[in-house]
Amino acid sequence: MTSGYRHITVLLDEAVEALAVRADGCYLDGTFGRGGHSRLILERLGPGGRLLGFDKDPQAIATGQALAAEDGRFVIVQRSFAELGDEVAARGLSGKLSGVLLDLGVSSPQLDDPERGFSFLNDGPLDMRMDPSRGISAADWIASASEDEIARVFKEYGEERFAKRMARAVVQRRTEKPFVRTADLAAVLSAANPAWEKGKNPATRAFQGLRIHVNNELGDLEQGLAAALEALEVGGRLVVISFHSLEDRIVKQFMRRQAKGEADNLPRDLPVRPAAFVPRLKLLGKPQYASEAETKANPRSRSAVMRVAEKLR
Repeated sequence: MTSGYRHITVLLDEAVEALAVRADGCYLDGTFGRGGHSRLILERLGPGGRLLGFDKDPQAIATGQALAAEDGRFVIVQRSFAELGDEVAARGLSGKLSGVLLDLGVSSPQLDDPERGFSFLNDGPLDMRMDPSRGISAADWIASASEDEIARVFKEYGEERFAKRMARAVVQRRTEKPFVRTADLAAVLSAANPAWEKGKNPATRAFQGLRIHVNNELGDLEQGLAAALEALEVGGRLVVISFHSLEDRIVKQFMRRQAKGEADNLPRDLPVRPAAFVPRLKLLGKPQYASEAETKANPRSRSAVMRVAEKLR
């Protein structure tokens, strides 16, 4: 099954350039999506190169399977990139990857298809799972979570300042009728938001928080970054594109911590610097953002931030 919804790959050329693709290298695209980055990587690989793609979304997997049938250098796996360490180990590739690319967030087809339940703009079933066959849907979670837990998710993951007020409204309404549609939840959240921001739907932040929680996006990111570091060969590149401040903060802190070593929390007069705290990453350049031309052509690229690092040991 494939989707007719169009996806525009963000920072396509910049990300693949940052990987410094070698013709005989072995690469991993941790968020295949509709294959924009993967196809460009394959163009730069030689006959001996390999590319492993990951995605949780069944529609992305269908697209990846079609690509794998066309190109024997490519393999697609339906797993979260948080599990890349296990998959790479099973394939005998631990410490052998030439590059890992993580393009975080939600794809345009997921947002645009009302049946996926990600959008507050188009009514659909309240699901939000990137892999609908696993985990608990947004509707089921909203029906069972406590008011405090809902408020925490809205505030911590959505950075919603009226989280408590919105959570209270959700809990009060669900006693009368369960939430099963995105438009219904969006209407209640909007009504509970006393300060609408110009140009932004008042349910935006709460929906973001709910989506992040349902898919464990930040937990997966932390696990995926650690696994990617171990999977890379010395000299291998780690390229990460994030789309909101919570993601970017995790990526930035991880890369900086690994670039500095982890001795910063030890006494400065310690006579011996433990080997475990020798830097493992080198930061490459400054964070990159979508160009003005790209943001005009694809407004969803406005918030994209790309960070690049190279493994030292």
